[in-house]
Amino acid sequence: MDAIRTMLRRLRADEGGATAIEYGLIAALIAVACISGMSTLGGGSGGLWGKIGAQVATATAGSAPAPAAP
Repeated sequence: MDAIRTMLRRLRADEGGATAIEYGLIAALIAVACISGMSTLGGGSGGLWGKIGAQVATATAGSAPAPAAP
């Protein structure tokens, strides 16, 4: 019976699990902040790369030689 009481006292005094949960919550908040920031900035940069691609395609369409006929 004393062994059970001793084990329960040790479990009650152990704070390792609480620390792990706190670190997990901090990591989750950082991940949410990164994802929301990337999604906010991702749309703007995607549109920018789309415009650049269209301008390159337009610029190279007139200067590219026609493929040789077989």
